Amino acid sequence: MWTQEIIDMLIQGIGETLYMTIGSTVLGYAFGLPMGVLLAVTDKDGLKPNAAVYKVMDVVANIVRSVPFLVLLILLIPFTKFIVGKSYGSTATIVPLTIAAIPFVARMVESSIKEVDAGVIEAARSMGASNMRIIVKVLLVEARTSLITGSTIAIGTILGYSAMAGAVGGGGLGDIAVRYGYHRYQMDIMIVTVILLILLVQLFQTVGMYLASRLDKRK
Repeated sequence: MWTQEIIDMLIQGIGETLYMTIGSTVLGYAFGLPMGVLLAVTDKDGLKPNAAVYKVMDVVANIVRSVPFLVLLILLIPFTKFIVGKSYGSTATIVPLTIAAIPFVARMVESSIKEVDAGVIEAARSMGASNMRIIVKVLLVEARTSLITGSTIAIGTILGYSAMAGAVGGGGLGDIAVRYGYHRYQMDIMIVTVILLILLVQLFQTVGMYLASRLDKRK
């Protein structure tokens, strides 16, 4: 049962899962971080309140987050095919994973920034700092521990989404679990893929919490 071919397939599955997870997390933060900052800044208690902008961003984030990932994955098939030329495989899966990650990341960033002590912001303002400087030098710096903790949660969630994508040929460990564990009733392979997914989540969790602890100025 455990031939070299199966072992190679699992190794490839780990590689594809990491590729999808890290790739979509990076892209998710590339778009989600600015969106989260904008949500925090334009809120009624933010640096520059703007009800219209906040409402639009809030509604968009809520709508995307309300759609179950598997449904979103299917809805985005035409868009995914337009972007990468196909709707299956690990590269194609990064597209819906990124779309799902953006509002999730944005909410995590918004929450982290809102935790920053208002006194620190007022001190920066009294020194004549511009809003952009406050965002870059104060908000993001003061919220860095919370941001890293949030990124740890985000990457674990995205890893779980990548496994779900296996149900529609998304590649990675999820695809192996579906093809062998579900369709072929090979429960041993199913159990191994689940264990590998748990280990990957624990790895990201451990690294993330270690970095957050090292950057926590309260210690």
